[in-house]
Amino acid sequence: MDSSFPVRKIIHVDMDAFYASVEQHDHPELKGKAIAVGGGHRGVVSAASYEARKFGVRSAMPSKTAREKCPHLIFVPPRFARYKEISRKIREIFYEYTDLVEPLSLDEAYLDVTENKKGIESANQIAREIRQKIFEQTGLTASAGIAINKFLAKVASDINKPNGQKTIHPDKMESFLEELPIEKFYGVGKVTANKMFTLGIFKGKDLKKKTIEDLTRLFGKSGSYYYNVVRGIHHSEVKPHRIQKSVAVERTFFEDLSDEQQIEEKLSSLSEELHQRLQKNNILGRSLTLKIKYKDFSLYTRSNTKEEYFTSPEEFFKTSKKLWELRPFDKAVRLLGLSISHLNTEEKKQVSVQLKIPFQEFE
Repeated sequence: MDSSFPVRKIIHVDMDAFYASVEQHDHPELKGKAIAVGGGHRGVVSAASYEARKFGVRSAMPSKTAREKCPHLIFVPPRFARYKEISRKIREIFYEYTDLVEPLSLDEAYLDVTENKKGIESANQIAREIRQKIFEQTGLTASAGIAINKFLAKVASDINKPNGQKTIHPDKMESFLEELPIEKFYGVGKVTANKMFTLGIFKGKDLKKKTIEDLTRLFGKSGSYYYNVVRGIHHSEVKPHRIQKSVAVERTFFEDLSDEQQIEEKLSSLSEELHQRLQKNNILGRSLTLKIKYKDFSLYTRSNTKEEYFTSPEEFFKTSKKLWELRPFDKAVRLLGLSISHLNTEEKKQVSVQLKIPFQEFE
């Protein structure tokens, strides 16, 4: 472990199936049932209850696919104002312990509790108290991961879900990472995991055998990230006033697409997903970018910037179709992505200073 950087106590708190759990809490008749928030006739699933997940229903899945996987699935319209209201209550609990809170979305956040307002030595105890308070005040459960950096805390919070927590002690970090399945590494998506499988990388210990040169050649800029995190090296600080510059959604296809109707369907689905993600975080943007990666891995992007903010999935879809028509090549498509920038968050810039905090005993 690099001793030149301070060892911190980081907690990653992640609400369990947040949107779906809110709906089940507010509508007791939905408790224990397979529900999906969002969807509708041609939309995508925003969130799925644990009962629906058992059937393979996942967020960002087209509602048609979700219904095929789970015929008795109940679709519930999203209530973003309600989710934001509960999210505010949860963040107030976080601030009882520390001001170093970095929200990732309405339902998850990093907390740096190396020094905390209550003077509690144990990060484990803080996580337990926070989860208990969330349950008492909202009726909802949360999971938590506790570790020396954000990467490990994020991985840990997923291990004992739902309604659990996991601490990765610095002394156990190396053995934990070596035995961790590669698809559980935060930042390794399905496509990358499949590529790693073909290279004989199934666990952290397999990844650790690769040199930084190997990984950079195979995975480009991400190579150095994989090289470092498998060794527990991740120096990113908790940034309490992180200003988001863009929001993006993208899909890599297992079979390259060339059919125009399929492309339109994917753009429609991406437009819906992008809109929901923006709504979830109360963000608006003026510049839409279409990203296309072709079968030969060549990349093309094109943007459209408006005077007014985009406000609906229909606007995203209409603009993305125009950008698609301006593409220079008629080649099979491997990836499609939409991103929005020139955000309203840039009008609210705040400056924050992260303290370098000395190491205290972790627990």
